[in-house]
Amino acid sequence: MKVVILCGGKGLRMKEITDDVPKPLAMVGNKPILWHIMKTYYKHGFNEFVLLLGYKGERIKECFMDYEWKNNNFILKEDGSYEMLEPSEKWKITFLDTGSETMTGGRLIRAKSLLENESFMLTYGDGLSDINIRKLLDFHKKSGKIATVTGIQKSNQYGVISVEDNIATQFIEKPVSNEIINGGFFVFNKEIFNYLKNGDRCVLEKEPLVSLVEDRQLAVYKHEGFWKAMDTYKDIMDVNILWEKGEALWKVW
Repeated sequence: MKVVILCGGKGLRMKEITDDVPKPLAMVGNKPILWHIMKTYYKHGFNEFVLLLGYKGERIKECFMDYEWKNNNFILKEDGSYEMLEPSEKWKITFLDTGSETMTGGRLIRAKSLLENESFMLTYGDGLSDINIRKLLDFHKKSGKIATVTGIQKSNQYGVISVEDNIATQFIEKPVSNEIINGGFFVFNKEIFNYLKNGDRCVLEKEPLVSLVEDRQLAVYKHEGFWKAMDTYKDIMDVNILWEKGEALWKVW
């Protein structure tokens, strides 16, 4: 089963990094976010990836074209060929340019010819999690629905105060609400393409997902473990601190 990763956004809230590289190449530890995400899937037996590129997509191509020799010891032979001294990643990667201004659903539409005959997984190129991909896939199959999204219990980043007559009656520090947010890590059957319209302007998170909900075709796999989206430069700093402390809960290798 193929794993599709959305890698084309501009990361405007992370310009400290994205002026130079696309957000999926922001470093966590000594590897890009994208590498960490791919390792999560690889741990659970999935090694065929389709990267939907956009903004600075050539940098992602360069990263993987140079990955083997930059990250392993090797012997350079007289004829210019080389022999790796350590095993390399057993990944098959399709790099697909989908336009710098294309929306998320539009990027998926551009990949239709690669995906339309099978079920596939999809996630964003900026989210880390210790999700069990096998359990997610089993849940999707049992649901019998066209699509499954991973749901994350939302926690408020601020303390919440209950007020009566201008007097605080209750204070809760960063409470967990009943809301479930979109955590990415989707599974789609091929019928998803019936919901993708308007070409490059199609936003997956708008009309397609709303229509799936209306048709009762969107299952939600609730993940209660670690999950973190890298939306800002601070988010990158936060996960790097976890990495340095040895508390990278998403690490699977």
